[in-house]
Parts: sequence; structure tokens; C-alpha cells
Amino acid sequence: MCGIAGELRFDRRPADLAAVERITHHLAPRGPDAHGFHSQGPIALGHRRLKIMDLAEASGQPMIDSDLGLSMVFNGAIYNYPELRAELEALGYRFFSGGDTEVLLKGYHAWGEALLPKLNGMFAFAVWERDKQSLFIARDRLGVKPLYLSRTGERLRFASSLPALVQGGDIAKTLDAVALNHYLNFHAVVPAPRTILAGVEKLPPATWMRVDTDGKVQQKTWWSLQFGPQGEETGYGLEEWREQVLDTMREAVAIRQRAAVDVGVLLSGGVDSSLLVGLLREAGVDNLLTFSIGFQDAGGERGDEFQYSDLIAQRFATRHHQLRIGEHEILDQLPQAFRAMSEPMVSHDCIAFYLLSREVAKHCKVVQSGQGADELFAGYHWYPQVDGAKDAFAAYRAAFFDREHDEYAACVQPAWLTGDMAGEFVREHFAMPGAEAAVDKALRLDSTVMLVDDPVKRVDNMTMAWGLEARTPFLDYRVAELSARIPAQFKLPDGGKHVLKEAARKVIPSEVIDRPKGYFPVPGLKHLEGATLGWVRDLLLDPSQDRGLFNPTMLDQLLTNPQSQLTPLRGSKLWQLAALNLWLSEQGL
Repeated sequence: MCGIAGELRFDRRPADLAAVERITHHLAPRGPDAHGFHSQGPIALGHRRLKIMDLAEASGQPMIDSDLGLSMVFNGAIYNYPELRAELEALGYRFFSGGDTEVLLKGYHAWGEALLPKLNGMFAFAVWERDKQSLFIARDRLGVKPLYLSRTGERLRFASSLPALVQGGDIAKTLDAVALNHYLNFHAVVPAPRTILAGVEKLPPATWMRVDTDGKVQQKTWWSLQFGPQGEETGYGLEEWREQVLDTMREAVAIRQRAAVDVGVLLSGGVDSSLLVGLLREAGVDNLLTFSIGFQDAGGERGDEFQYSDLIAQRFATRHHQLRIGEHEILDQLPQAFRAMSEPMVSHDCIAFYLLSREVAKHCKVVQSGQGADELFAGYHWYPQVDGAKDAFAAYRAAFFDREHDEYAACVQPAWLTGDMAGEFVREHFAMPGAEAAVDKALRLDSTVMLVDDPVKRVDNMTMAWGLEARTPFLDYRVAELSARIPAQFKLPDGGKHVLKEAARKVIPSEVIDRPKGYFPVPGLKHLEGATLGWVRDLLLDPSQDRGLFNPTMLDQLLTNPQSQLTPLRGSKLWQLAALNLWLSEQGL
């Protein structure tokens, strides 16, 4: 788990190593254990290292194999690298290190882009082919590891975070109006390749790109989810699907324990994280650490779920750590949390994950986390609203979008007004082949777009801010592919995730499974009362923070009665505007 950076020149000039060094050093929290650089002609590569898979210096990066003519930087973890190494050794390859990085390097030499479907893991990497003078970059199936890009006529730069990429210079620090439309309407999700900044892109998940020194670009999506049962699965009932889910989850959890000495779990007390604890103990992990966080109650809403996380910790005899955060510390730590974000995010989970990661990093370097279960197994409340709808897009929009287009138009100042860009994106996504049922269209969108640029990005950004590696078993591609094949009739009952809950009953107590659905609650940011509301008001009304984005009339309405101005997902519309302002301020934009 690391931070990577690089530059490829198109203008026959040497790569700007100084710019790559600035970018790389900004990534230091992602890789606090070591750093390295490589520059040769038009290419420069930078790397920050968090030592997990292989502690030896031989696995340092950038990794260079002069005999093969390849140089590489890599962020992530390849869980099936021992099997791939054995396959490569059978082909005659010899290794000088013991980790997954060299397996990637030699695997690319052996198979080119055909390596990608062989990988089980999370990754973003770049390989420089010396003899072809070509750069190959790729990102994992579900976008667990990020990769941001900046292209001009003279060069391509890349980095593991957007703020780091900006440190290289030569990037106009202006917002993308279309991305702002997505942010305000599509629950702060800005789908790839766009980012909130004009002129900065992100490589889409499950995508590779090849760029040569003339600036010629090839790009391809190398994986996608196909919905609906296959072959004999068409006759499966709940029992068969339940057993497949349980077997696949067991494999996903077990393989993510490779090279992890001290094992932790971010334990919310819900089904997903509780199941991970149970499966880890089932797999023989004895010294299991669990971590839970709670906040001050607000608006009549409880700020913790300790009763459930305590139950799991006691049942499985974990070394449990409870962290309770008061309102004052939330306000004190919010700027640092937003500084750690690659793009602005509004979910209250961000500050929770940031503070929880701070605590966890004191005890271990690797944790497992339950992201992805709701998007893959239909755990959210809007899926039943979409199921069977004659107009799937209209049903999804009514349930998920933060604003109708008219309200968005009244929210922004005229210079930032665009057409219904978020609506058009979702409509086009729903029209793509591969998911016929209305609810499957919503699940595909959420699992390949929303999941990537909200829950997954949130966990990556907040954990890596503290040099903590988060592994997400539900995002094992085998789990994702299986979930897509399971018909909705086995997911939607019982408040959603029915087949997953039935599988979990064989591992964890029913009290956790049959409880009301909860979220990672930070009531103070949802209800905006007291000191928090005053802080938000100051942030939005400070003349030095006025970027000409929002209509003053709309700001007045939101500030007058913030509790009544909630999105369909019960999020604060006022907090959404404040979060963008805070992120821009913390990034110096």
C-alpha cells in the first residue's frame, strides 16, 4: 500500500523530476516507511512505500528490471501473488524479491494487459517499457485504489491523490462546472473520468491506458459486471445462493490475511463488519483487534451503536477498542479530514473513518472493512422503490438525487449553471446492456460508480491519511460477480441483503442480523445544531471564502432552517455546500 506518481513527456524534453518529487512527497502519509525516484529521458517515477507484503529493501520502488527493460510503481496489494509467482517461475522467470511488486512487473512482461484479469487485489500501477518508449497504467476492477491524471500537449502526469498532483504545478485551479453539477445532484459523486477540478481526470475503474512519447493514447475497459444467473444457476433457490455467498466470502476474507501480522476490523456493529469478524475467527485468527467509534447524540438520534459492536467483540473474544468523539473534537479535526480528501465528500462517515483510522493506526497496519455489501447485495432503502418500476431512471432519481434540476439551478450562480448533466449520465448508464431489470440497473450503477467515488474513496482517503491499509473482502471481484448473478428476489426481502443475512446466520448471532439497519452515525453533522451550525454559517458567509458558486438567496434559506432542508437520503443540503467550501479552502483553491 503506497503512493505513486510520475510524468511522461511528449515534447522530447527530459521529465520534470522536481515536479514528480513535489507530488511524491505530498503522498508521504500514504507511504511513511520509504520513498524512491527513477528518471530516465522522458519518464520520471516516484513512490512512497508502506511496508506490508514484503519488508525487504529488494521490494522497494520504483522497481527496475534492466534485463526486461521495465520500470514500475505500484499502489495496492495483490492477494494471489504466490500463485502467480509459481506460474511465472514455471515459464522460466527468476525473482530477486519476495513480494507482490515483482510479480506484477514480470507478469506484465509475460502477459501484457492480459495480466489484469489474473489479478485478485486492489491496485493502481504504472509500467514504463524502455524499448517501446511506452507507459502502461491500470486500475483495479472496482476502483479501490485511485489514480489521478493531468494531460497537456507537453506531458502526462499521474498521482495517487488529486491534491498531490496539484503540487506538481501547471494545473489551473478552477472547478469543472459539469462536475459541480454531479456533486450537487448525484450525492457528491463525480463519475470518472471527471474530477471536481477542470483539467484533472481520474482513470476509471477496470481500465488500462497506454501512452507513448508522441502523446498517442490507447484506453480500454477490461472488466464489467454482468447481471443474471448463468447456466445451472437459473434453477438455484435461496439455499444454493446462500452457500455460494458464504463460501465466496470465506475465500475473500482468508486471502486478505496474507502478510498481515496484526489483524484489525473496523467494527460498526452491523451485519457486514460483524460477518468479517466471525469469518476471521473461523479462519483461525486469534489475536483479532476490533475498533468502533461513537459520537455525541443530536436531534434525538443516537450517536453510537456500541451495544451491537460490544456484542460481537464479546462473542468472538476480540481485543476491542471503543472511541467516543465529542462535538468539539469533530470541529477541531474536520479541516484535517478534508485536507486528506482527494475530492470533496459529504458523507458523515468521512470524519468517523478519519478519527477511527487515527486510533487504529496506533495498533496495526492492516484492517478489514465492510464496504460494498450494501451496493452489491441491495442493502439500501431505495432498491425496493426502483424494483419493477416502469421508468427505472425516474424511480432512481426520485429516491437518490439530492435535488431536482430546478432546485440545482436556483442553488448555483449563473456562471456555473449547466444542463441536467447528472441526470443524463444516469439515464445513459441505465440504457447500457448487461442489466435488464430496473433494480439491476440501479445496482450496477451503484456498485461501479457510486461505490467507487463515495464509500470506497472515503475509506482509501481516510485510512491512508494515517498510513493504514484497509482491505475490503466484499470488493473481491468473485464476490462482486456472484452478487450480480443473484436475482433481486433473493436480495430485496428482509430490508435488503437477504441472501447475505441468511449466509451470515451460520457465523454471527441473530441479534446483529435482525436489528434495525444503522449507518455510521455522526448526528452533529446531520442535524447541524449549536456550535456546529455556527461554524458552518461562518464558513459559508465569510467573504474571504466566497467563490461566487452559490446563490445568496438559497444560502439564506438553508441557514434559516437547516433541519428542514434534507436530501431524499436524509443528508443536509447545507452541509453539502459547506463541505465543498471547506475542501476548497483546505486545498488552497
